[in-house]
Amino acid sequence: MTVITSERLTKGRINSGLVLLIVALLLAPWLATAAGGNYWVRVIDFTLLYIMLALGLNIVVGFTGLLDMGFIAFYAVGAYLAALLASPHLLEAFPALQSLFSTGLHTPYWLLVPLAAFIAGICGILLGAPTLGLRGDYLAIVTLGFGEIIRILMRNLDRPINITNGAKGISGIDTLSVFGLKFSGIYHLLGYKVPALFFWYYLFALIIVAIIFVCLRLQHSRVGRAWHAIREDEDVARAMGINVRNYKLLAFALGASFGGVAGVMFASFQGFVSPESFTLQESIVVLAMVVLGGIGHVPGVILGAILLSALPEILRSQATPLQEALFGTVIVDPEILRQLFYGLALVLVMLFRPGGLWPARHVGGKE
Repeated sequence: MTVITSERLTKGRINSGLVLLIVALLLAPWLATAAGGNYWVRVIDFTLLYIMLALGLNIVVGFTGLLDMGFIAFYAVGAYLAALLASPHLLEAFPALQSLFSTGLHTPYWLLVPLAAFIAGICGILLGAPTLGLRGDYLAIVTLGFGEIIRILMRNLDRPINITNGAKGISGIDTLSVFGLKFSGIYHLLGYKVPALFFWYYLFALIIVAIIFVCLRLQHSRVGRAWHAIREDEDVARAMGINVRNYKLLAFALGASFGGVAGVMFASFQGFVSPESFTLQESIVVLAMVVLGGIGHVPGVILGAILLSALPEILRSQATPLQEALFGTVIVDPEILRQLFYGLALVLVMLFRPGGLWPARHVGGKE
């Protein structure tokens, strides 16, 4: 009787916690606007984009144990695909196409998103196929090179035919539209002004819920157990009859697909893309999110993405007034101070919490 009561209390607390979490997530953009304006809603939106990327990379690094340092390349593939197929740039580069698209090239996003996921997945397979025999540092160097190749291609494919517009980037990208509702401007609902940033927030949140559902289903499936075996010991996994090649390629393809979807969302959200958004620094940041939160643990990865994307912005915004209050002047530039604490936090976490802030629990050999 006592056990049953205890279990009911535990389930009740969990359900209450979930309800509170859902309510907090629904009210987050409204609270952020009340606290500091639309700037903080935009910060939250970018945090959600980073969560998408971190969850995608977690399939490769966390579930399968493959050190991918070029994951941001798939983000770039999705973003540039949206930029080329939903902006005037391609028609300006190829005037012959204007007769076919007299009203302009405005590819609908319900088609762009699965197309980006598919093409990014193919790119993931193309990256994974030559690296099947590589592990550790060697795999990291090859994937790093792949990421830089994609960035350099985007930067230099402006001659002799201007495909990507080089370092200038591509602007004028169509904003997302759902049932005729454009995700731009300000709307008036029930007497309240609702910025389109709110719509982006709820859309990104829905996409993340879908990605989390897929990740958890995969993690506890036969595929997830095969990935876990490969991560722990590839040779033993191969000896047990696991097709290591196919499962590695599947991990690369699925992770890349999530990156491609995030890239499409980023391009539409910004309305502009350039090679500077897809540097090696971005790959390192996303990898740090996975490692900091807890490799292979979905909630931990989300926590790591939130900490490394939102907290630095909070620190940067508060660094100047805090220094002025303490010293009467700004002694250290806020950007330098932000990077200093950012690096120090990573060092301390890796020293004292090598498994991450929220590592997966292993009970009886199972996660």
